[in-house]
Amino acid sequence: MTDAPTVPAIHLSGVSKRYGAASPAVLDGIDLTVAPGEFVCLLGASGCGKSTLLGIIAGLDSASAGTVEVDGRAAMMFQEASLLPWLSARRNVELALRFGGSPLPRASRRARALELLDLVNLADAAEKRPHELSGGMRQRVALARALAQDREVLLMDEPFAALDAITRDLLHEELERVWRETGRTIVFVTHNVREAARLGQRVLLMSSRPGRIVNEWGVADDGPRRIESPQVSALSVEITEQLRREIRRNAA
Repeated sequence: MTDAPTVPAIHLSGVSKRYGAASPAVLDGIDLTVAPGEFVCLLGASGCGKSTLLGIIAGLDSASAGTVEVDGRAAMMFQEASLLPWLSARRNVELALRFGGSPLPRASRRARALELLDLVNLADAAEKRPHELSGGMRQRVALARALAQDREVLLMDEPFAALDAITRDLLHEELERVWRETGRTIVFVTHNVREAARLGQRVLLMSSRPGRIVNEWGVADDGPRRIESPQVSALSVEITEQLRREIRRNAA
């Protein structure tokens, strides 16, 4: 008896995007398959269409051509935490639980919100409001809120770009730990080469407009990686060289 084939978490075929018939293509012929539980980093220069592609996967935008298949619905996390300032960290997470696909009763929402804040190492700040939290702590709350939606696919659009290097490195560790504990499928958009090499099981490089996937690198999953490790450094050099070629090609 053979095992049934695994249904991809995300499958894109021939996805293109134009904002008007006479406009140049933003995305052109994107083919992408992401397995359940996979961590994929999408990398490219500013303006290459990374965020547009993520929005199409999330259902926030539509493709002009091609097919988009997502196994279930996806949760989205952005660069800005966008927490409601009058609510505590716990109640910001509870809000996602309240309006999710399977709303929980109040007592269960509170308990689940505290569990999720504990998962991102923020249980002791549950009753603090956003202005009392650092930028890194606010992004942890935003991650807990995204996880509260209880969706198997998590889409992350440069969530750590505005943070300092040390805070970003700490959040890399937290995100990797959460990913391993929850088994979520993650597509992580970044323009930071080292960040992509540090986090991804696969790193996909997009060309500048029109955005196409022009190369990909598989990364051996030998356990947690450090951003200063030789493996990350060597991969970063290789990816950077190709990224520079893509930028020069587009500028020519």
